[in-house]
Amino acid sequence: MPNTAPREAERGFTLIELMIVVAIIAILAGILIPNFVNARSQAQTAACESNLRAIATALELYYADNQVYPTAAGAAVQPALLTANGVAYLNNTPKDPAAQSAAATYVLTTTQATGGSAASYTIVCPGVHVGSTLTKIPLAGGTSGTVCGPSCTATKLEYTAGQGLQVAP
Repeated sequence: MPNTAPREAERGFTLIELMIVVAIIAILAGILIPNFVNARSQAQTAACESNLRAIATALELYYADNQVYPTAAGAAVQPALLTANGVAYLNNTPKDPAAQSAAATYVLTTTQATGGSAASYTIVCPGVHVGSTLTKIPLAGGTSGTVCGPSCTATKLEYTAGQGLQVAP
């Protein structure tokens, strides 16, 4: 005679239990995904800052050895631009992870010393950055100590000789 008694040991999950688990997973995903997006933006901005400082260091080394910055008016930053007398001051072409195209390069503009004014340069980052990642960086042309702030609308990073890293609209 077959056993027709209900099997209590093989009980499964109820629909309510499954819905609660799915709801918890959805809440956790809703919290974590925006944090990952912001972390990526911050990493892109940090990489751009690092590249700008590396280029500026190469320019200062170039100037220390040659007493002049390389002549550039909106030139793409490449190792050939920062090579003099067989010395390469920049080993590779820096790439910005926030750039809109893979071909975008950092842009260098230099001015030579004339009439008592010092030589200078400006390096512009090709990428478009999220304003929230630029909040602690000084504003270009702003008064001393002025930073972009929490509601920053700037999207560009630049490095200017004597002033350092700045943000520009």
